[in-house]
Amino acid sequence: MRVALFITCVNDTLYPRTGHAVVTLLERLGVEVGFPPGQSCCGQAQFNTGYRHETEPLVRRFAEAFEDYDYVVTPSGSCAAMVRDNYPRIGAKAAAEGRGQELTELAAAAVPKTYELTEFITDVLKVTDVGAYYPHTVTYHPTCHGLRMLRLGDRPRRLLAAVAGLELVELPGAEECCGFGGTFAVKNTAVSAAMGADKARNITATGAEAVCTVDNSCQMHIGGTLARQGSTVRPVHIAEILASTEGDVW
Repeated sequence: MRVALFITCVNDTLYPRTGHAVVTLLERLGVEVGFPPGQSCCGQAQFNTGYRHETEPLVRRFAEAFEDYDYVVTPSGSCAAMVRDNYPRIGAKAAAEGRGQELTELAAAAVPKTYELTEFITDVLKVTDVGAYYPHTVTYHPTCHGLRMLRLGDRPRRLLAAVAGLELVELPGAEECCGFGGTFAVKNTAVSAAMGADKARNITATGAEAVCTVDNSCQMHIGGTLARQGSTVRPVHIAEILASTEGDVW
């Protein structure tokens, strides 16, 4: 199979080690990973802010960048959800406006092969134990896009439960939003900060050493709030936990 890494804007700009962790992990599982340099933003920020027409060129770029691959894997539930849930909407809207079927066809090609990392491992590779070692107590926050749009369910938790040395601690109010929501955090600062503060207090109360998610965007919001509260809990992307081994803990 030909597998491409879709790194996403947040990871490329702020958390490049997450991308390295994904490649390390997938190669350990026998996957040859490609990285098409033509990839760019999926258009989530533009689309969520109401700039649908400005998102359309990014749909085209995504489809063209990954057209030669069997699978597109991303360490971001929100970006995977953007492709899977909103690209078809964009295509349908363009067709309804009398601008043809091009975007609908591009979405139809991109959607079935785009996977968030944990669902690719569990659903495509059929693996739960990835050979990871992470000797820490960890709590898991299921991000909104992964939980409500991708419906990842217990996939991330099953992978974490199989990690040697890892003790998984339950997070109170786990399914409550952390308050980030992309541009929501900018437009509704006070509400976002209050939601983040509640989430961070619940995380600290678990006594875990680390909190992980499948989205570094939410992880960034949570991590910043934890730091402002003086918490010692370390935010870490699930890819970095799964890429860790006894000889190399990320």
